[in-house]
Amino acid sequence: MKYIDEFRDRRLIDKVARQIRGAVDECRMYNFMEVCGTHTMAIFRYGIRDILPDNIRLISGPGCPVCVTPNEFIDKAIEISRRDDVIIATFGDMFRVPGSRSSLEKERAAGASVKAVYSSIDALMLAKRNQDKEVVFLGIGFETTAPTVARSILLAKKDKVSNYSVLCGHKTMPEALKVLTGDPGLAIDGFLLPGHVSAVIGARPYEFLPRRGKRCVITGFEPLDILQAILMLIMQDRPRIEIQYTRIISKEGNALARRAMDRVFEKCPSEWRGIGRIGSSGLRIKKEFAHFDAGSRFKPKIATPKENRACICGDVIKGLKTPPECKLFAGACTPEHPVGSCMVSSEGTCAAYYKYSVQRLADSV
Repeated sequence: MKYIDEFRDRRLIDKVARQIRGAVDECRMYNFMEVCGTHTMAIFRYGIRDILPDNIRLISGPGCPVCVTPNEFIDKAIEISRRDDVIIATFGDMFRVPGSRSSLEKERAAGASVKAVYSSIDALMLAKRNQDKEVVFLGIGFETTAPTVARSILLAKKDKVSNYSVLCGHKTMPEALKVLTGDPGLAIDGFLLPGHVSAVIGARPYEFLPRRGKRCVITGFEPLDILQAILMLIMQDRPRIEIQYTRIISKEGNALARRAMDRVFEKCPSEWRGIGRIGSSGLRIKKEFAHFDAGSRFKPKIATPKENRACICGDVIKGLKTPPECKLFAGACTPEHPVGSCMVSSEGTCAAYYKYSVQRLADSV
């Protein structure tokens, strides 16, 4: 197949769905976790849960970078934004993420300069156009976005752009999967591994998962991709890593992107919302590039971060609970007025449940 619409062909989708129904053992449950927010949205958008057998359970994991970003990072960004000489540049879905006591959206309404950009290179260009201001880019995301941020820092150094820096909150996916597979509360049989992250890191960093008895398939984002990956998980005679997304993914990944990351970043412990502190799961800017490290440059002082105790985003991120189990869901917490990060991002599990379950139900009335 060559074209995207072929991966949405209803006849092919029905064929694979029949193959799945024929392959499952009706006497057992299958618990598969997708760890990519784009997979979560695709599963809801295309109604994939509705065409699977009842004994296949899809669990949404910590695949949304905005969702796993802790309040401490948001609070630091807010504190930096209150400086008169600073422009905060960020992806649009970070605007409304609640921090401990405010949000970037509220700070902008109060006069802070907070601008949406599509990439770190856009932020670097913003710094070049506003040399009387300090431009701080909010670097969040997994191995997918980290290489582009590293590239922006390398370009800033090369071009001697002194008013550009990054508040670094990047995280790496394999370390989080190690924690999840060690959680006794999660009975996960296999993983739908993220296509975007794997395009950079390849398949090798996941090799510990089969050793822990977990089946794995790296898959794409179209309905036929996801269904084929589920069939591959069911058909594995032993736990191993397979690549369904062969049109993009190789075992080696993207060496050029990894070299950029390794040049600028080094591993460090990192706090994940809902999961806690995970060793070697974060990236920090090396001392060589300290001038471009907004955390070191501005040293924002914040009060002790606090969480909304009524929000269960942490349990949703870990796959322990679903959004409808939260008493705030679709009431006090909606995409228009989010209480938790999982309702803010377009890749958040709560946002997916709301858009494709609650909203569709409301529209049909």
